[in-house]
Amino acid sequence: MAEKRDVLERLLARLAHEIRNPLSSLDIHVQLLEEDLGELAPETRRQLTSRLEIIHGELHRLESIVSHFLKLAGPSELDLEPVDFLKVVAHVCELLRPEAAAREIEIATSLPEPLPVFSADKVRLTQALMNLVINAMQAVERKGRIEVGARMLGDTLSVTVRDNGPGIAPDKATSIFEPYFTTKAEGSGLGLWIAQQIVTAHGGRLRGENAPGGGAIFTMTLPVKREG
Repeated sequence: MAEKRDVLERLLARLAHEIRNPLSSLDIHVQLLEEDLGELAPETRRQLTSRLEIIHGELHRLESIVSHFLKLAGPSELDLEPVDFLKVVAHVCELLRPEAAAREIEIATSLPEPLPVFSADKVRLTQALMNLVINAMQAVERKGRIEVGARMLGDTLSVTVRDNGPGIAPDKATSIFEPYFTTKAEGSGLGLWIAQQIVTAHGGRLRGENAPGGGAIFTMTLPVKREG
């Protein structure tokens, strides 16, 4: 186990270095594109500006993820701030819907009640939820449905990501959160493990099981320390 963690720490360090280089290049080119916008017609400029703002925001989020990446293999440190989880859900679904649509996969939400603003690491919770939805998309592959749900159970936030894919094979149920383990052609074997590390760092729990009627359902439960 210690040897596996050693290898994982080296892999994360290499990944962090390799990802930072293209991120810096992308950031420079986005700035150059913004300068070029001044030569375009006002209507086109307005449309492209909003899209570049999304790219800027995602580049910033990726940089934050890379900054935290090395900490995932060891004791986790959280950058706590007030989090509106409904906005996290909306953001993740908006980002992944184009890819889902290309696969003919519907991403739906089930949010029956308002959620309190609570103290958490927004960047890392966003990454955890994104990993779960991407995992669901890879399981479904094509022509399916994913539903993201969130509700309060006392002082605990329960977040579910359900898909109508093939479900979790019984002989794989104990291995799905192990680093490098994957049953998918697209998978790296790190997505679910990273999501689990993030949830655990928040004092929560992540579990995966087969859903009634088919498919899989992943549930993360997070203790909520309310703001205000």
